[in-house]
Amino acid sequence: MTTVTLFAQLKLRLMAGNLRGDLQRKLGFAFTLVMGVIIAVVGFLLMGLLRLAPPDTAAAVVILVYTFMLIGWMIVPLMAFGLDDTLDPARLSLFPLTTRTMAIGMFTASATGIWPLVTLVVAAGALAGLASSAGGVVLGIVAVFLQFALCLTLSRLITTALSGALRTRRGRDVLAVAAIFVVLLAQLPNLLLNSSFGEPGAMLHQAADLLRWTPSGMAAHAIADGGLIGLGELVVVALAVVLAAWLWIKALNRALVTPDFSTQAASVRKESGLVDRFLPDGPLAAVVVKELKYIRREPRLRVGWFSSLLVAVVLGFTATRSGGAGVWLPILLSAAAGLMISLQAANAFGIDGRSLWMNAVVIDSERGLAVDLAGRHLASALVATPLLIVISVSAGLFAGHPEGIAPAVLAGLGALGIGYGVGSVTSVVIPYTMPERMNAFSGAAPGQGGQAFASAMGAMLGITALALPFVIPLLFGLLWVSILAPFYGLLAEILGRKLGAKIGFNRLPDLLAAISKPT
Repeated sequence: MTTVTLFAQLKLRLMAGNLRGDLQRKLGFAFTLVMGVIIAVVGFLLMGLLRLAPPDTAAAVVILVYTFMLIGWMIVPLMAFGLDDTLDPARLSLFPLTTRTMAIGMFTASATGIWPLVTLVVAAGALAGLASSAGGVVLGIVAVFLQFALCLTLSRLITTALSGALRTRRGRDVLAVAAIFVVLLAQLPNLLLNSSFGEPGAMLHQAADLLRWTPSGMAAHAIADGGLIGLGELVVVALAVVLAAWLWIKALNRALVTPDFSTQAASVRKESGLVDRFLPDGPLAAVVVKELKYIRREPRLRVGWFSSLLVAVVLGFTATRSGGAGVWLPILLSAAAGLMISLQAANAFGIDGRSLWMNAVVIDSERGLAVDLAGRHLASALVATPLLIVISVSAGLFAGHPEGIAPAVLAGLGALGIGYGVGSVTSVVIPYTMPERMNAFSGAAPGQGGQAFASAMGAMLGITALALPFVIPLLFGLLWVSILAPFYGLLAEILGRKLGAKIGFNRLPDLLAAISKPT
């Protein structure tokens, strides 16, 4: 049995083993499989339909698709680091494997799965859309496999080179912040189109002309050319693949002999903050202090907070570009920010994981669980309130309507309270496991993606529906309604917290089991 066959079978057995005896994981895998098939079929058909477009436009589109495909393979595995054991060379370092065998095995593991197959199918769609001769078809087949190999090799190079840093908390924090900026940059084309920077067709060709000389651009152009120039371009792409593979081997050798600093013991110090001075000793103060430390130190929570602010910034730019700025702008941004921040409470217990049992053994009544939820909401509100004030003031001054600042702050607090109330219910009705700290972008344990999606969508729809009674009048200029928003939000938080405590106390064992799934 060859090394490739062995590692492919091992990867498939790992995937099958993760599904054995767990209905939730089976449903999650089925959902992923269906989504993968849909994306592969639709992507292949759309690429094939490029034959109906002018040749230069079709080539430009394929160049952009191939380039973004490569960028995706460079970024997404970094976000999955810690969730997929085959991405970290340290997981295999104790096995008696040579560097050559390990490299072949890790490359095979990268090429085995649903999304690698989707990538290959979509990339092959360029043959139907661009190839216009027999030479183009022959070169196109080679170009597709070279593009696929380049994606996998560069992906492995980056994850291996950064594996040491990604195993540390500081490295994951840097990755989290960098990913937020990547998402922000992804909105740049939309902002440019809204600002009438240029015609979409002209921008398409300008971007394609710039990316034409990248390895992915040359692979796409080789399919359209189909001649000696295309052959020369594929030689350059092949050399790029070889260079990336050589650098990956060097990085792999270095990673296998570099000590793992992530296992070093951290210093622990006793802290006394403002919470200890203003809240009496008891369960409420303990939960608030713990949650504030989570917010300060937990990378996954920081991603949520940064994402909330990012949504507000992007929404503000889009709104001002499309419809101008009015008194409604600060109100809309503050309410949206409050909604996004409170969405983190939709799975309040997931961040605790197995350690929730320490809370569960001292919660002897519905009131005890309600106090626990109140502490989590209070800690989040202590951080969220200053942020909502900053967003409201900045948006009000930017829009030239300072009279909208106070209503915006009040609307944001109302949305925040509604979100906490809805989150109290979703946290006990649809709980799910958040994987360990190795990855800041881990939304749910394997097989629980559907639960995470249902929880987020249910919470978002619930918050939006409950916030409409005061948001709509505010958007139409009835600013006096904002006075009622915080009280309305506080009422929703209290009622939602009591309902969540009533439901959750009766199913604490099930709740603990749901957030303690192996990851």
